[in-house]
Amino acid sequence: INMIEIANKPYSKAFEKLAKEDSNILCLSGDLTSSCEIDGFRDRYPKQFISMGMAEQNMMSFAGGLGLAGYRPFVHTFGVFAYRRPYDQLVASIAYPRRKVRIMGFLPGITTPAGMTHQSIEDIAVMRTIPNMTVLETGDAKEVESVCKAADSIDGPVYCRVLRGAVPRFFNTPLKVGEIRELDKGDDLLIITSGITTEEALRARSAIQNAGIAIQHIHLHTIKPINEEILVDQIHKVKHGVITMENHLINGGTGSIIADVIAKYGLSKKLIKLGLKDTFAHGGSRSYLAKYYGLDAYSLIKAIEKLMKIKTGIKEENLDKVRIEDVHSLSKAEAL
Repeated sequence: INMIEIANKPYSKAFEKLAKEDSNILCLSGDLTSSCEIDGFRDRYPKQFISMGMAEQNMMSFAGGLGLAGYRPFVHTFGVFAYRRPYDQLVASIAYPRRKVRIMGFLPGITTPAGMTHQSIEDIAVMRTIPNMTVLETGDAKEVESVCKAADSIDGPVYCRVLRGAVPRFFNTPLKVGEIRELDKGDDLLIITSGITTEEALRARSAIQNAGIAIQHIHLHTIKPINEEILVDQIHKVKHGVITMENHLINGGTGSIIADVIAKYGLSKKLIKLGLKDTFAHGGSRSYLAKYYGLDAYSLIKAIEKLMKIKTGIKEENLDKVRIEDVHSLSKAEAL
């Protein structure tokens, strides 16, 4: 994991590549244009760009109207502003009439040190319960590069958790709606990750293998609709149970989705959910917050020990080092 490629602003290039070829794709900004990496698109394609100002409720209603008129608006804002403030408009103007609105939510979960007001920690829980809404989450540069095209293939509204800035590249194939990535094969236990928690699980991979534990590791990028058939097959394969890791509250997110699948199909497997536990996160770097709230690589090791009732002997210093990030980079301070 130390030798991975880091892509710089993969979203900006991907969106421009898709949108410049199709005049029906419009770029909407909620006054966070450079923060959502669409300032270059605004400058080069001003006729397809609409600045909606700091008025998310109006932006959602407006996007629904554009959808009615045959356009496919891409709405850009921080994830938290895409559902908390404009929830009524999101449901009534976009989800209910199934408008082709693509909502790009940046700074998911603990990827911002700006605290509660900026951290979208319950967005998956909210968005996946809305009828007609598709929910996607990016976990690496390749998925960020392909999320625009994937979202634009949906006949209806879609919400995407998008990573920005310097993003690591783990995968060679694009994000395809409904697919599940299989990263490791093993029959001891199943680890299910999504978004930035996949990087954390990969940090623990070599230490887990050296301890003689055979993990089945899958990565989710399509949160809704979830591929139950593949999940059931994956859960059946393992002896000891399932661990989910998510950059989100453990209630209502991917952990809850897996719990539903286990209950629905009567699978007698234990489940440990790693993520935020009924709490708002405070400000801090991503690595600090991941460790503090128990969704980092070492938290995974401790969960494996608990699930398998063993002591691995793995110490935190045995894990691969996470890449060093300058929170206040020259390109954009991560908080804003």
